Amino acid sequence: MKVTAITLRPGNVIDLEDGKLWAVTKYDIMQPGKGASVIQIEMRDIRSGNKNNMRFRTQEMIEKVRLEQAEYQYLFNDGADVFTFMNQESFEQLEVKRSVLGDQAAFLQDGMIVTIETFENEPLSVTLPDSVILRIVEAEPVVKGQTASSSYKPAILENGIKVMVPPHIESGIRIVVKTADSSYVERAKD
Repeated sequence: MKVTAITLRPGNVIDLEDGKLWAVTKYDIMQPGKGASVIQIEMRDIRSGNKNNMRFRTQEMIEKVRLEQAEYQYLFNDGADVFTFMNQESFEQLEVKRSVLGDQAAFLQDGMIVTIETFENEPLSVTLPDSVILRIVEAEPVVKGQTASSSYKPAILENGIKVMVPPHIESGIRIVVKTADSSYVERAKD
């Protein structure tokens, strides 16, 4: 749908007729002393992550793209770089490449519900739940006399990710971990 450049806001996705989709990250309206106002837009290519800055006249028409969001259930990984998800409403399956998932692929669990953004049935991003519960498979032993104030020790989770945990956490304990930055939240309440 065509919109004027002045109506663009961060988070909007635009198509500049180059076949690439750009997500607006910042915008600034500039009013020079002489001439018409322009809008300076900082944007990021959704597929490659490259950044670009462009200027448009405030009344210039730009193609704004609407992305579809839907909840999907994680089914399986084919062992390579393709993950299969099932739409919760239509039960259609969607294959997502590891490059779209990035580092968060390690946190996928069987049956996990995620939100996938698509454009013309092409997956562009996957949003996992904010936190997951995982078991610690290896943790260093507690050192006697070590203070509990802000002293953390490394531990390895069942998915192979390393996290820093408080000294009282041992192997075999289940903990809550943030998917965004792989940080310890708390001991699981189960």
